[in-house]
Amino acid sequence: METLFGPYGVEWLNLLVRWLHLITGIAWIGASFYFVWLDNSIRPPKPGSPLAKKGVMGELWAVHGGGFYNPQKYLVAPDELPEDLHWFKWEAYATWLSGFAMLFIVYYFNASAMMIDKNVADLTSLQAVAVGLGTLAGGWLVYDTLCKTALAEKPAVLGTVMFVLIVGAAYVLTHTLSGRAAYIHVGAMIGTMMVGNVLFVIIPGQRKLVDAMAKGESPDPIYGKRAKVRSVHNNYFTLPVLLIMISNHYAMTYSHAYSWLVLAAIMAAGVLIRHFFNLRHAGKVSPAFPIAGVILLAGVAVAIAPAPRKAVAAPATVAAAADADAHAAPAGQASLSSVQQVVTQRCASCHSATPTQAGFASAPGGVMLDTEAQVKQHAAKIYQRAVQNKDMPLANMTHMTDAERQLIGTWFETSAN
Repeated sequence: METLFGPYGVEWLNLLVRWLHLITGIAWIGASFYFVWLDNSIRPPKPGSPLAKKGVMGELWAVHGGGFYNPQKYLVAPDELPEDLHWFKWEAYATWLSGFAMLFIVYYFNASAMMIDKNVADLTSLQAVAVGLGTLAGGWLVYDTLCKTALAEKPAVLGTVMFVLIVGAAYVLTHTLSGRAAYIHVGAMIGTMMVGNVLFVIIPGQRKLVDAMAKGESPDPIYGKRAKVRSVHNNYFTLPVLLIMISNHYAMTYSHAYSWLVLAAIMAAGVLIRHFFNLRHAGKVSPAFPIAGVILLAGVAVAIAPAPRKAVAAPATVAAAADADAHAAPAGQASLSSVQQVVTQRCASCHSATPTQAGFASAPGGVMLDTEAQVKQHAAKIYQRAVQNKDMPLANMTHMTDAERQLIGTWFETSAN
């Protein structure tokens, strides 16, 4: 029982909640994509046809799974309230709740390791968590307020303003939290806006339509229009959020000196590509949008590519590595044994068969660095994360020095292969 309530148990909780988050996220995003596609793809019935007389604004014929489907959308509502009416809300709620749980499990319960980078800001764990939670609440309040202003009638302007504000939030967070935590909180902030749209606008609007029909009253179309606007917003938010969900695997983005700008460019590319598909489903093919998105992504890849490291001599021992003014090893060489000493001291507290770092029950990513053979096996990863990206050790908790990174770099470039 002691094991189950320790880091091992937390890791199982992490796995199960992450699995749930993925499943519910697929359900929510799939439904969002489908209904936006459906709205863009339905075609109006012929004037005077039975469907037009029933108030149907559009219909679609489709074939899937061996059957034919004929979804129809009413201009406001049908004449009679159906007995069996399906709602789409729990996918959104479950996705946000499981994602919020993930924030606690991965970040807030281990804020000192996962959220704080002393080179960025000297925060306490409580301060870091407060910044994270404040970002979620503040993001929704600002966004919802803007949606209730005159900007709501100007989608392009509102979209631009929101993009600038999200990029501004990314800038502040990357100068407050660790790069990885900053990215995930930008994503969580956008996700909170999305679920807020469902909880406070879309579902309440739909309830008003249903309640009016239940009372025999004519539903006010304004509620459907507002819900539609927020649904479209969620559609454009989706690709940036998905990118951020997987960003923790790609330190080249969040560890860059201008990580906020990198995130802004990638998010913009996602919006451009999403816009292309939305237009295409409505019968308008505009290849300029995906082309611009691809060019933007290519530009980011080139801009953040690590520069070739200058060939310099590296200290030969851990003691020398700790001293930036130490003498270099002969002929600029570094031995595997000296690198192993650095890795053991700076990396193996997490990357070990038996981690000693609090909060870790197993080696992150399954990368264990207990032996020289394992260090050589993972040489490329060590070089990328410790020398090129410099995002490992995590928040530099073990205080790896520049001289030690130089030692690893020299060894990899001259001896590892």
